[in-house]
Amino acid sequence: MISLRDVSVIVPAVRRGDADRALLTDITLDLAERRIAVVGANGSGKSTLLRLLNGLRQPSAGSVTVDGRDTVRDAKAVRSRVGFVFTDPLAQLLMSTPVEDVELSLRGIVADRKQRTARAMKLLDERGLAPLAHQSIYDLSGGERQLVALTSVLAVSPSILIADEPTTLLDLRNKKALRRVFADLEQQLIFSTHDLDFAADAERVIVIDGGRVIADGEPHAALAHYEAAMA
Repeated sequence: MISLRDVSVIVPAVRRGDADRALLTDITLDLAERRIAVVGANGSGKSTLLRLLNGLRQPSAGSVTVDGRDTVRDAKAVRSRVGFVFTDPLAQLLMSTPVEDVELSLRGIVADRKQRTARAMKLLDERGLAPLAHQSIYDLSGGERQLVALTSVLAVSPSILIADEPTTLLDLRNKKALRRVFADLEQQLIFSTHDLDFAADAERVIVIDGGRVIADGEPHAALAHYEAAMA
């Protein structure tokens, strides 16, 4: 389980005399449900919250733990448990082809190169991506890139998956396909989104506004609160 206790994230002022900027303020949460959605307006603090969950961002105050491991002191152990999928897959696809990118993820757990390639191909095949394994990632569609990024993250078998607005750059067909993939995952999934239908797939919805949690609960009530707040 992921726990946040009295967490704040403060960005110090760049110029003397300016006020510091609070991205998140006094966040306390226990994230145990299998599917959790985080919604909020642009700049509300959603991405900052998600990046805290696997140590990509450190809290200015308070603590974040994953199964009792602190994301600052035990960052390596936390990242082995918590995978992260970015909004734009090109931000995390480091190699030129899908198979090379998945192989890169496997490098730390599969020493033999031939076995690593075979394992990467198997994982891509499970996602229906084997025919694209040797194509340039720049020749893939947005949905295909997102599936490759997801395959690379899941290759090391994290127990928790964090996805930051994963459907934002996708068309309707690929959004629906990714939602189906997410629904079938064994991992706990915590994701942010502007798509309220996608958010309604979750067991729990957390609404962020101005760096604070303003609603937290079952999807219908939390999303109604969000829509009222945005109105």
